[in-house]
Parts: sequence; structure tokens; C-alpha cells
Amino acid sequence: MSVTYDITETLDVKGESCPMPVVKTKSAIDDVPEGGVLEVLSTDKGSMSDIDGWAAGTSGVELLEQVEDGDVYKHYVEKTA
Repeated sequence: MSVTYDITETLDVKGESCPMPVVKTKSAIDDVPEGGVLEVLSTDKGSMSDIDGWAAGTSGVELLEQVEDGDVYKHYVEKTA
């Protein structure tokens, strides 16, 4: 079940492979204000586990949801601090 989020910023890393989606997500979240949501669009299947693992081990961020939409993987990351 997909929820609609109030997206603060979208990061498009389609066509890039590991480790770039998570590396660019780490960098992009710094520019998102606290309470904001970063939408990450990737075509790398590995980004599902990579971004999940990064968010789980990173304070100040919460992975809200991951959605597989055809060949695009959508990740919604909230900056909590």
C-alpha cells in the first residue's frame, strides 16, 4: 500500500548503479529541512537493500517506504533531525 507523501525534494539516480544511489542519497538528505521527505528514484534493484540499511544505521533519518514501480524503485526518506 503506497501512501502519498509531501515531497520536499526528488533525487533522480536512475541509470546509476551501486554505490551511487545511496551515496547521492546521503548527500541529498543534508539539503532537506527537518521534517522534509526526500524521494529517491532508482533503477538499481540493490538500492532497495542499500538505502534500507543506510537509513537503519543513520540517526536523523527514517525510511518511510520503498515502492517497486515497474523498473523504478522509489524510496521515501524523512529527515527527522
